[in-house]
Amino acid sequence: MLKAINIKKSFGGVAALDGVSLTLHPGEVTAILGENGAGKSTLMKILSGVHADYEGEVRIDGKPFTLGHPRAAEAAGIAIIHQELNLVPDLDIAANIFLGREPVNRWGILDRSAMRKRCQSLLQQLGLDTDPDRSVGDLRVGEQQLVEIAKALHLEASVIIMDEPTSALSDRETERLFHIIRSLRAEGRTIVYISHRFDEIFSLADRYVVLRDGRSVGDGMIRDADADALIRMMTGRASVATRSEGRSDAGEVRLRANGLCLQSPEKGRPDLLQNITFSMHAGEVVGLYGLMGAGRSELLGALFGCYKFRVTGTVSIDGQDVRITSPADAVTHGIAMVPEDRKIQGIFPEEDIRTNLSMAVLGRISGALGLVDAKREVTLSDGMVGRLAVRASSDRQRISTLSGGNQQKVILGRWLATKPRILLLDEPTRGIDVGAKAEIHALIRSLSAEGVAVLVASSEMPEILTLSDRVLVLSAGRLMADIPVAEADEQVILRFALPQKLST
Repeated sequence: MLKAINIKKSFGGVAALDGVSLTLHPGEVTAILGENGAGKSTLMKILSGVHADYEGEVRIDGKPFTLGHPRAAEAAGIAIIHQELNLVPDLDIAANIFLGREPVNRWGILDRSAMRKRCQSLLQQLGLDTDPDRSVGDLRVGEQQLVEIAKALHLEASVIIMDEPTSALSDRETERLFHIIRSLRAEGRTIVYISHRFDEIFSLADRYVVLRDGRSVGDGMIRDADADALIRMMTGRASVATRSEGRSDAGEVRLRANGLCLQSPEKGRPDLLQNITFSMHAGEVVGLYGLMGAGRSELLGALFGCYKFRVTGTVSIDGQDVRITSPADAVTHGIAMVPEDRKIQGIFPEEDIRTNLSMAVLGRISGALGLVDAKREVTLSDGMVGRLAVRASSDRQRISTLSGGNQQKVILGRWLATKPRILLLDEPTRGIDVGAKAEIHALIRSLSAEGVAVLVASSEMPEILTLSDRVLVLSAGRLMADIPVAEADEQVILRFALPQKLST
């Protein structure tokens, strides 16, 4: 049905795909496996026309085909259900399903009746009992995921790509989706299925393809594979970054979380974090690993007071129970956090470096009348720019003009200015070059040597093994393991990270 040959794709000089080949057969489900960052989503975006500038060849029904735009992919019979929902929340369900393909009557007027009738049929097929006129923004996430699936079914595509389609579905919705996938397979459709859940893969897939570091490293029939063999293919590397040896001289317990739960914002949904208990010592770097949707960012956000009163359980700092219901509370108790998305949650893009650095300590550098003391601000800025080796023409340079690595250094500097005792880092080196990554790693080690307790959430397992003294592994909102780094390797960590049951 479809063959991709020697596909290559780079971002900023970094190879995301390096000669990947893939063959898809009609009437079969092919599972695409790989760690975070292996290149799965990039390959699927090429096949669905999202990324047009790639090298290599794609053949559909044996004929060369250029996938330069999503519409071209749709015309070739390829539909994708993205993990990140691609809906317009202010439009109703029917309008979302038909967006860009609206039917009109013989006078050229929108045929709303035909839209509603077809939409109702698709929703019934998916077991979603709701009004086609209902606004998508009023649906819960699982229902929105089903609307995405309805869009793909409406296209009557020959190749349907599903990227983690069950991540937001309930058990009942998941079973309904599996029934639909099996029906589509029986009709001769080609299904590409991306999931970290091995129980789903062994239940649904006919074939598998394993990607690692942007290359295809294995493929075959799923009936001939087992979970351990697939994990070895997913994690095997010629070399691993220098491992942390761990430390035995960590100080007293700096932070302890006991029974942390985070309620879902959607009524009736399971908690996003479930009974999380762990501790961090002064001078210790604790790695936090989990696959997509495991709850890494949610755990950091809960500790930093991002969810107000949706968090239950207790947190103590230096042996004293504390109540943290806002980031301001967290800062007061000596906690700092560098968020995952620096562009949206981290930088003030229109402001300069100096202003970005001082944002978290305005009270400390202001005078009696509440006005910022320019001399104190300059002293703070000069010290942080020098300490972190921020590369810029001056601290008056607008932060949005800096490289990603230098932006990340400025955000780190902002929070280091608060003199934290506990530092939470969410994907601290995502999207930055190798040199800047090494500098940030060195900074993390120096902070731990000064007695700061550091919690690092990362989707890069080598980074976890390089930095950590201990590794916490999350899966579906649960803490599955707390492992000294000396006892951890990629296969052990991934085995704990993979959800063990469909209900998780």
